[in-house]
Amino acid sequence: MLDDRFRTGRCMNGDEGLEVLYTGCRWAEGPVYVPAWRQVVWSDIPNDRMLRWDEETGAVSVFRRSAGHTNGNTLDREGRLITCEQGNRRVTRTEHDGTVTVLADRWEGKRLNSPNDATVRSDGSIWFSDPDFGITSDYEGYRAESEIGSNNVYRIDPATGEVRLVADCFEAPNGLVFSPDERQLYVSDTRAGRIRVFDVRDDGTLSDGEVFAEAGAREQARFDNLRFDEDGRLWVAAMRDGVHCYDPDGTLIGRLDIPEAVANISWGGAKRNRLFIAAETSLYSVVMAVTGTHPAGPGRRPWL
Repeated sequence: MLDDRFRTGRCMNGDEGLEVLYTGCRWAEGPVYVPAWRQVVWSDIPNDRMLRWDEETGAVSVFRRSAGHTNGNTLDREGRLITCEQGNRRVTRTEHDGTVTVLADRWEGKRLNSPNDATVRSDGSIWFSDPDFGITSDYEGYRAESEIGSNNVYRIDPATGEVRLVADCFEAPNGLVFSPDERQLYVSDTRAGRIRVFDVRDDGTLSDGEVFAEAGAREQARFDNLRFDEDGRLWVAAMRDGVHCYDPDGTLIGRLDIPEAVANISWGGAKRNRLFIAAETSLYSVVMAVTGTHPAGPGRRPWL
C-alpha cells in the first residue's frame, strides 16, 4: 500500500498469495480469459506457441504452435480472439470455426513492424500498437528493417477494414486500453517510461495526449500492458516492479509484488475479479475484491 486509497478501495482484499497456474515458458505475454471456453489463452513468444489453461480442470495444453510469435490477445464483441502476431507482422482474428482471418498487415502499402497489443471499442473498431520489438532480433520474431520508419498506434475500421494511423508520438507504444466510458485511450510507451492518455473524439481521432504516469525514480519499472477495474483504477504490468495500481488522478496507490517480471495482465473468471498475470516463465492468478472491465468494451454481450 502506497496510499490509503489502495486499502479503502478494497484493493488489498482477496487472496493473500499468488496461485501458480503454469510455469515453463520462455517469455509469457498476452493472457485473455475466454468466457465461452472458461479458459485463459496466452502467448509464449520465443517458443512460438500459444497455450491455454482450463479453469475446470487446471490442465494446460498447446492452443496453437507455429503461431507467428504472438504477443497480445483480446476478444471482440462476438467473443472471437484478436491476436497480435509479432513474427507475421499482422493482427488476426480467430473465427468460431477455428479459421484465422487477417485484419491488418500493412499501412499505406507498407508492412507493419510487429503488432504488440490490441483493444476493442464498443463500436467494433480494433486499436493496436505497433512497436519494433519483433523485428529488432530473431528472439521474438524475425529481424528486419522497418518499412514504416516509426512506432505507431492504429485503428481498424469495423465496416471497411481500413487501417488508419491515430497516434505517432511514441518511442515504443506497447499496452493500450480504453477508459471504462471509452472517452479516453491510455497507451504505455515502454522505452520512454511513461503512460499517455488521449481524448477520443467523436470521429475516432485522438487528441495530442498527455502524460498520465511516469516510471520516474522506480528504476525497475517498465510499463507494458494496462487494464482498468470498474472503479476507474488503472492496473499496469510494470515488469520488475510488479503490478502497479493507479488512482484515476494518476497517483500510484499500490503494488502487487510478483516473483518474476510482469509482462501482461488480464481480468477474468465468472465475476471478472480474478487477475491473470503473465510474468516471464509463468502464468499466475490472484482472486481479488475488485472487478475488472471487459476487454470488448461496455454493454451487454449475449455470449458472456
